[in-house]
Amino acid sequence: MPIPNTDEHGRRRLVTALIPPMLVVSVLWIVFAFDRVYNLDLYRFGVYPREAKGLLGIVVSPFVHAGLEHLVNNSAPILVLGWLLVYFYPKVAGPVTLACWGFSGLWVWLTARENYHIGASGVIYGLAAFLFLSGVLRKLVPLMAVSLLIVFLYGSMVWGVLPLEPHISWESHLSGAIGGLLMAWIYRKVPPAHVPPPIVLEDDPEEPELQVVTNNDPGDEEPTTAAPVEPRPSADPLRFLDGGPTI
Repeated sequence: MPIPNTDEHGRRRLVTALIPPMLVVSVLWIVFAFDRVYNLDLYRFGVYPREAKGLLGIVVSPFVHAGLEHLVNNSAPILVLGWLLVYFYPKVAGPVTLACWGFSGLWVWLTARENYHIGASGVIYGLAAFLFLSGVLRKLVPLMAVSLLIVFLYGSMVWGVLPLEPHISWESHLSGAIGGLLMAWIYRKVPPAHVPPPIVLEDDPEEPELQVVTNNDPGDEEPTTAAPVEPRPSADPLRFLDGGPTI
């Protein structure tokens, strides 16, 4: 029986995990191209708070972007965060993405300013929050390294949850981040993939103690040693937004 090439399998898993986020980004660019070529004004399909016309935006608003810069700024994080999510958490990648998507859109529809809210940034904040907290909760070195990577690459995103710029939908950012944190807590016990289990070092067993026994004969000055006494087992075992749409 041939021995599988583990390095080849590892590279294959890395490439395979990149396919879902690449498909999502491809759809975003196709939608943007149609919007620009045919002047579709797709911003009207964004989330408009507390209006029936804005309910559809909960589902489709992440596919709509205000301009090329907006789209480019969202494409790279989707690729990176989506890749990390699918690679390390394949069992929950779908539910986590959908939960951040829906939670962010619904929160914006219920509470945000009256304007069209568009873009995938709410989902991006959700994925970043999920990956960060998941690594911290599991306390595994590779996942904690992912948490540090999120801080290094996207730490400045924290300012996006504050109402500092009128054309930025900070409501989407905040709600997405909250959704991601909630999902990280809910799925905290789901084992990650491609992460070796922690190495537990067992303590060396205690060597038996030597018991000193004195001789009854007063003429003998040197004590004699009795046989080693085996340790007795324990009773219990160890248990171990601007004038246009907000983005």
